[in-house]
Amino acid sequence: MTRTVLVVDDSPSVRRMISMTLKGAGYSVVEAEDGQMALERASSARPDAVITDQNMPRLDGLGFVRAFRARPEGRGVPVVFLSTETDAAKKDQARAAGAIGWMVKPFDQAKLLDVMRRVLG
Repeated sequence: MTRTVLVVDDSPSVRRMISMTLKGAGYSVVEAEDGQMALERASSARPDAVITDQNMPRLDGLGFVRAFRARPEGRGVPVVFLSTETDAAKKDQARAAGAIGWMVKPFDQAKLLDVMRRVLG
């Protein structure tokens, strides 16, 4: 069974890089350019995991995770942040919102795949 990962980032090049990495490892990928679009896509795509940026227009990563967790389709889905942010307070807020991990950009492809394997089993 192919696992679906929702990739949320306002940078087209970052989304493309994450998507290519995940697709190359056999994952199905759904992309969204901000948190608002991610909420819309999550309703129909039913992702098995989410990788989200923090700083995005319309709805940032924290806002997205909070809204996603409040929906039935967001319960139990692992969420990992992939951001340029390194602030410990932001990481704490992300955990409190329901994220299970935080990676810093630029990302290492092998590490990203390792994280996905761990969170998806």
